[in-house]
Amino acid sequence: MKPVPRFRGPSLIALALVHILVFAAGLVSAGILRHGAGYVTPFAPAEEVRLFFAQSPQAVRVSSLFLFGSAVPLGIFAVTVVSLLRFLGVRAAGTDIAFFGGLAASISVFLSGIATWILSVPEVSLSAPLAKAFSFLSFLCGGMFFAVGFGLFTAGVSVTSYFTRVLPRWLAAWGILLAIAGELSWLSLVSYPANFFIPITRYVGFIWMILASIALTRRSRMVRAEPVAGSA
Repeated sequence: MKPVPRFRGPSLIALALVHILVFAAGLVSAGILRHGAGYVTPFAPAEEVRLFFAQSPQAVRVSSLFLFGSAVPLGIFAVTVVSLLRFLGVRAAGTDIAFFGGLAASISVFLSGIATWILSVPEVSLSAPLAKAFSFLSFLCGGMFFAVGFGLFTAGVSVTSYFTRVLPRWLAAWGILLAIAGELSWLSLVSYPANFFIPITRYVGFIWMILASIALTRRSRMVRAEPVAGSA
């Protein structure tokens, strides 16, 4: 009797939840340490940006800790999804696109976390031009860069899954719409309103990650339950 194939890898559901929880922990802890002070975007006047980071270095450092850490489960999640798709027999360029997009999204969060941490350094927060520059770097990496990368990831997973029926078609269609939103965020480089697509990609993406994790986990268990051809 031939052994039943089994996918070996970390739990997608656990990885998705850890990524979301660590990211959320950064937002909550930063808000608490700022004592309720509102977040100042890099589009604000340079002196206002400088004061924001100069007055709350601990909040900035803690938020960068969680932001940087959230990139780890995100990257592992993306690589594991691609590996599982290949295990399930998906042989298409979409898996490579998903791999590229997932790594790009993870790297963007790493870079955003590093840029945010630099803003907690007193010598940087004393300079309005430096504070403004690193604030934009953190925003662009964690915003548009992330959204484009995550959009490519969801596109690669969803398009291939739509035709191979690895994911339910409604969930694959949802991923394709999410991918479109992510790619449209690229326009934010020339048009401020396009920044609207960034939070859509991130927060709706959280829900998609969990649902896709559940669906892919169930699919991999179904493969284990199917009889293997040629088994006695």
